[in-house]
Amino acid sequence: MKEASIQDLSFNPFTIFSEKWMLLCAGDETKANAMTVSWGHLGSIWGGLGNATAIAYVRPQRYTKEFIDSRECYSLSVFLEGKREELAYMGAHSGRDGDKTAACGLEYAYEDGVPYIKGADMVFICRKQYVSKLKEECFLDPETVSRNYPKKDFHYVYVGNVEKVLVKD
Repeated sequence: MKEASIQDLSFNPFTIFSEKWMLLCAGDETKANAMTVSWGHLGSIWGGLGNATAIAYVRPQRYTKEFIDSRECYSLSVFLEGKREELAYMGAHSGRDGDKTAACGLEYAYEDGVPYIKGADMVFICRKQYVSKLKEECFLDPETVSRNYPKKDFHYVYVGNVEKVLVKD
């Protein structure tokens, strides 16, 4: 992986989460965990590398939440093609039950102590700036709640400044 300027990146910001998916990784070199994320945003608020921010949504029961909550940084590993089966596996299994990363043939690498997934096409290294839980009373359309939160397990929103972008060599 090599560091890249965020200004040189070229991708569709509206499909990078929803269609390509990503792996959110958090932890350290002794213990890390990753989960698939398909809800998120890339944008600009509060500063960071060219004012770039990455927002990811994590349900409270996800094992990765413990890791992201206990660290200052997390990463988002982007696979543009060819890893859909592995990403689906990572989203359907919990790291509490075993090493799901190894089970689907993926490995961690580290940048400044922050884990990411080896072989990713692009990696965003993010420093947490804000976290908040979505609140039922703030939804304007009740159907959004009934469709996405039948168990009332509202996501936590993590906003991170993008401190570094890595791209495949």
